[in-house]
Amino acid sequence: MDAQPLHLPLAPQAVPAGFPSPAQDYYEGPIDLTEQLVKDKAATFIVRVVGDSMEGAGISDGDELLVDRSLEPRHGDVIVAVLDGELTVKRLWLTAQGVVLHAENQKYPDIHIAELADFRVWGVATYGIHHLRDGRRAG
Repeated sequence: MDAQPLHLPLAPQAVPAGFPSPAQDYYEGPIDLTEQLVKDKAATFIVRVVGDSMEGAGISDGDELLVDRSLEPRHGDVIVAVLDGELTVKRLWLTAQGVVLHAENQKYPDIHIAELADFRVWGVATYGIHHLRDGRRAG
């Protein structure tokens, strides 16, 4: 069964994060988040992040990532990788010495991929859903 598109209203203007601007009573109509955020529906998945190794990239424990498996990974992309049978979210560095999985938290060392390691890029993260309010709390 195909999910129905979710159309949400789009604010008529960007909202400043500095000094407030007078609100306008103008409505541009709804947008479909899937249409805006997903290029390849068959190859896009949502993964939930566990851990704090990517906090420097604005990705926190419990956040969700939209991951597109059809994209060719590039240097600097945030990826979901499979390393020795385990999934991990890291920044991909392609260096002259080889592939490096870089954590965006100084508590974690870089992972230099050995030539014979069981490694593959599962997908490229395209968007992050960062939770600003803990939905598990009542009230």
